[in-house]
Amino acid sequence: MTAEETMRRTDLGDLVRNRMEELGLGLRTLAAACIDPEDPDSGPLWTRGTIENLAKGRVIKAPTEPQLRALAAGLELPEMAVKRAAAAQFFGMTEHWNNDHDTRVLIARIEELDKEGVEELDELAQIVFRRRARQGSGQG
Repeated sequence: MTAEETMRRTDLGDLVRNRMEELGLGLRTLAAACIDPEDPDSGPLWTRGTIENLAKGRVIKAPTEPQLRALAAGLELPEMAVKRAAAAQFFGMTEHWNNDHDTRVLIARIEELDKEGVEELDELAQIVFRRRARQGSGQG
C-alpha cells in the first residue's frame, strides 16, 4: 500500500464519527473529554478542529500514544480499538472491528469487499462465538 493510499483510509475518522453519533457527542464535548487517563493533569489532548478534520476524513498528523489513550477515554472505547483504527488509517494495517467493538476480524483483502460483504463476515464471526459459548456451557 502506498503512502497516498494509506492517507486515504479513514478507519480512525470513521470510528470517531460513528461513536460520536452513538453517544450523541458534539465536537467540543468530545475534545474536552479526551484526557489521557495515564496523565490527567495534562488536560485535553485533542482540539475541536483536529477532531473535526479527522471525522471529516481530512489529513491530520498521526496521533501520539497519549492522544490515542485520550481519544479512547473520550469515546468510551477500549484503547486497543482506537489504536488499531489509527494503525489502519495511518500505517495501512488492515483489520475490521464489529460495531460493538468487541470482535476483531483480520481480513487480508478487505478492500475487495463491499459493506454487505464485511457485514456478512461480522455475522459469521458472531455465529462462531455463539456456537463456542453453547459448546462451553454443555448445550453444544
